[in-house]
Amino acid sequence: MGDSSEVKTEAVEEVSALELRLLELAKSNVEGISNDDIKEQIPDISLPELTNVINKFLKNGTFELFKTKDKLYYKYKDPSKKTAVKGADNEEKVVYKIIEEAGNKGIWIRDIRFKSNLNMTQLNKVLKSLETKKIIKAVKSVSASKKKVYMLYDLEPDSTVTGGAWYQDQDFESEFVDVLSQQCQRYLSEKWEESVKKGGGPLLIRNRSYATANDVHKFISELGISNVPLTVADIESILYTVVLDNNAERIVATNGSYLYKAVNRFLPSPGLVKTTCGICPVANRCGDMGLINAKACTYFTEWLNQ
Repeated sequence: MGDSSEVKTEAVEEVSALELRLLELAKSNVEGISNDDIKEQIPDISLPELTNVINKFLKNGTFELFKTKDKLYYKYKDPSKKTAVKGADNEEKVVYKIIEEAGNKGIWIRDIRFKSNLNMTQLNKVLKSLETKKIIKAVKSVSASKKKVYMLYDLEPDSTVTGGAWYQDQDFESEFVDVLSQQCQRYLSEKWEESVKKGGGPLLIRNRSYATANDVHKFISELGISNVPLTVADIESILYTVVLDNNAERIVATNGSYLYKAVNRFLPSPGLVKTTCGICPVANRCGDMGLINAKACTYFTEWLNQ
């Protein structure tokens, strides 16, 4: 009897372990998992065990089933969202499902209407009801000022919708970006100057003057010049504009991240270098005679007439 009881206990523990492994696999693949994915990641699960666990999860609402290109997928469903439209009618459930699938990028009312097959009167009524219940919300999109996108109430809109830190009420804050760009450049320049003061060889000075986006992010945060919280990714985008303006250079570190350094500007270029002759790729072949000469050069003539 004792052996039989131990076998049953082990069987229960094994099923629970399989359920946990399958749940973790589904949670880590937000787009869904197929039977092939499960067999690859959990090769020791048998077909009967897999069938039982899948059926259990589908029945209790932990998984939802959908089909893509003739293949079945199982998608984990957050338990906190299962009762979000409890007591709602079928139309509200359909609209809620469509908006939920759009995630934090939202969905336009035109697309909701197309997917739900509801007329505008019905759809507006459903949307208003869901908004009143604080299940969904409407958010203005920077990509189309006269259009709103709908998403679940508790979601934080994606930066592609709001424009991120560089937009305020759908207006691009160019002055704010300019200030950030100047301060990022200032930090890199000061780091270069400090590196030069410490002395050492050119290579040592160069290596010491590089900064990470995290370094610059900390500097900008401590300045307190932004009324909105800035992420490291935001600072990365600003640093990239500094690089494009030829005020900094960027290299890839051994860990795959970027390092930034102020460009060390020397004496300004003499006037002749700025002329068409100074940047001409065939200047060494130019002479008084021949096909390449100053008298016949249209570029030189245009420069003289400016």
